[in-house]
Amino acid sequence: MNPSGPLAGRTIVVTRPAAQAGPLAEAIAAAGGTPLLFPLLDIAPATDSQPLVAAAERLTTYSWAVFVSPNAVDHALPTLLAHAPWPSDLRPATVGPGTARALAEHGIRDCLVPSERFDSESLLALPELAAERVAGQRVAIFRGDGGRELLADTLRARGATVDCIACYRRSPPAGGSQPLLAVWRAGRLDALTVSSSEGLRYLLDLLDDEGRQWLRATPLFVPHARIAEAARQLGLDKIILSGGADSGIMAALVAYNWPA
Repeated sequence: MNPSGPLAGRTIVVTRPAAQAGPLAEAIAAAGGTPLLFPLLDIAPATDSQPLVAAAERLTTYSWAVFVSPNAVDHALPTLLAHAPWPSDLRPATVGPGTARALAEHGIRDCLVPSERFDSESLLALPELAAERVAGQRVAIFRGDGGRELLADTLRARGATVDCIACYRRSPPAGGSQPLLAVWRAGRLDALTVSSSEGLRYLLDLLDDEGRQWLRATPLFVPHARIAEAARQLGLDKIILSGGADSGIMAALVAYNWPA
């Protein structure tokens, strides 16, 4: 920890799933802050593993394999690569650089990934996924249970055959809100970072009236306009929209006009 860094004396809540929280927490600590890990989503393997096994058996039939998150990589690749090596003509794609890095750790590179905003809309805007390029191709989307259908629906409208494979499931956190409430009551909770609309809704459900009052008074840093809009609809207004990925969140935290 850097005691003279730009976040010195600030306690910042990191709500990413436990497996993805480390890099942001380390960056906050390096800037002098104190990261408080409070995952809003628990991640576990999909209840039914058969769709993933079936996708592994037909992996060579796909032109594109889209991984929506690092969780998708972590829960799909062991099964896929246990069946056979990655096909040389299967192009991987992701919505963000963190997922691309997770793929690279498994030796899978040449990944199609947006360079600025990191979401389905930005991925779909890339020329490689234009209708004239994907029409007639098969696409596998590895994702969690549920979630947005924009990516699959748009690719189907562009003429692709799309299989959505749920390789993990999300659930609310098992613990209660006492760790957050204790830090709030002590006057030591300065901000929260939230990277999932679903997780934010879980947080509101988890908190009692006192906790919701604390939340409304606490800066909420979010990396996407969609999450910011969800926060506003949930009655929050102290919302700071950052850039994408951990780097964007860190830039917003450092630039924020913290009270003396």
